Amino acid sequence: MPYFIGLMSGTSLDGIDAALVDISTGAPARLVATHDEPMPTALRERLWRLCHADHASFAELAEAEQAFCEAQARAVVGVLATAGLSPSAIAAIGSHGQTIEHAPWGHDGGPAYTLQLDNPSLLAELTGCRVIADFRRRDLAAGGQAAPLAPAFHQALFRDAQQWRLILNLGGFANLTLLPPQQDGRAPLGFDSGPANALLDAWHARHRGGDYDADGAWAASGRVDEALLERLLAEPFFHRPPPRSTGREVFHLAWLERHLAGDERPEDVQATLAELTAASVTLAVEMARDAYGAPPAECLVPCGGGAHNPDLLARLARRMPDTRLEAAEAFGWSPDWLEAAAFAWLAWRRLEDLPGNLPSVTGAAGPRVLGGIFAP
Repeated sequence: MPYFIGLMSGTSLDGIDAALVDISTGAPARLVATHDEPMPTALRERLWRLCHADHASFAELAEAEQAFCEAQARAVVGVLATAGLSPSAIAAIGSHGQTIEHAPWGHDGGPAYTLQLDNPSLLAELTGCRVIADFRRRDLAAGGQAAPLAPAFHQALFRDAQQWRLILNLGGFANLTLLPPQQDGRAPLGFDSGPANALLDAWHARHRGGDYDADGAWAASGRVDEALLERLLAEPFFHRPPPRSTGREVFHLAWLERHLAGDERPEDVQATLAELTAASVTLAVEMARDAYGAPPAECLVPCGGGAHNPDLLARLARRMPDTRLEAAEAFGWSPDWLEAAAFAWLAWRRLEDLPGNLPSVTGAAGPRVLGGIFAP
């Protein structure tokens, strides 16, 4: 069976993306159908509290995990209905789960860990489909960062024979994939560049309500506070060489507030956060280019929610004048579904006993087959 479903819920906690992908042997992966299952408000609030909790009870974790799994099952039902397929047509579901905390460097000398709420056994029971899950910890066990995992999929979709290309996922956090041309022979390089929508959304919600700054209009109305931007860019993460990954554990509103003077206009802070994303992406691009001695990439393909933010894209374009921004649609893909589709592709890799990680990206000791299999 060539059909796989990828499930992805990111740091925005706004919904579960379900991408149904045709992965036929010898042919490029093809997006067949999609479904966005909104996150129930009560579940979103519960997950938000867990993401920021110093302590949580087993009961809290179990209740959130079950509710999240039930929402995942609804996402599967939704995408199957859109495609007109039954569960028996699906080879496997690739379930990312909901990241609660990602600490590849550990805490206070403790072991590295990454925690995703997921219940693949229950998901298999609810959907009648085989489920592949727990992708990240195999890479972590091999000494990797467990993130990002999408660059292997980016390589399969976008690598060109002669061009250097950049794929930029602008979700809650931004991660970058540098794709050398096939004739170069080197493996892709990929890593997290820093915050993207996570801080922008949180600051907007605090001062204006709502889930996000539509089209970046509020950020565009403000002025960049250069002194604040300089203080934010002094964060050591931005200058750490890859492999590297990050999340809310480092970048959150309390982190931002530590750098504020206190008299900034809210819209100027929003503009500065947008510029921080563009500046940190540019720093990451320069770091990747330096590592590979690469020329400026001919094109950068933005994906994720930030691909719909014209203010943010304009800031990126100004900082990278030698690189053309090209829509994912030009390559036959929607920018909104690449992340979910990547986990459908990773599920296919698991069933084929093929590695799903790129050691050049995560820093793992070598290629590893990712994920566990849970039968229906």
